[in-house]
Parts: sequence; C-alpha cells; structure tokens
Amino acid sequence: MAVKLKALADPVRLQLFSAIASHAGGEACVCDISAGVEVSQPTVSHHLKVLRDAGLLTSQRRASWVYYAVVPDALASLAVLLGATLAGVPA
Repeated sequence: MAVKLKALADPVRLQLFSAIASHAGGEACVCDISAGVEVSQPTVSHHLKVLRDAGLLTSQRRASWVYYAVVPDALASLAVLLGATLAGVPA
C-alpha cells in the first residue's frame, strides 16, 4: 500500500490518476489526459509508468495510442484505507 500512496503523493500523478478514474468509460488515452497537465508529454508518460508500476493503472496499446485504466482492486483498497483512516478522525 505504501508504494501506491507514494505514487499518488506527487501532484501531477494524482491529477493524472484522477483524470483517468473519472473519464467516461473508465479508461483514457494519453491524448485525452495530457492536455490539462502542465508538463511535457514525455513527463506525462513517465508519471503514467510510475502509476502503472505501482499497480494503480493498466495500459493497453491500440494502434499508435496507449489507453490507461484504473485497476479496480487498487481503487477499492485505497477507498477502504481512506475510509478506515477518516473513521478514526474526530469531526
């Protein structure tokens, strides 16, 4: 879990992960998500690789594009962790 949280600790990676998770159809092409990020395309690709290596994303090449999707189990485990963490915080 620490690897996943460390990967999401970077603001650009968190933004990319969120964009993919909220994209229609549950997956997004690099071309769909790189427009809103203020880093170069090679840097976006590097961040996506870090997220993929952390087990947060899957990727699939289709012709000249790579499509990314959030790993459902990863999202569920993050939700459980954050829910458990927030349950212990006084209101």
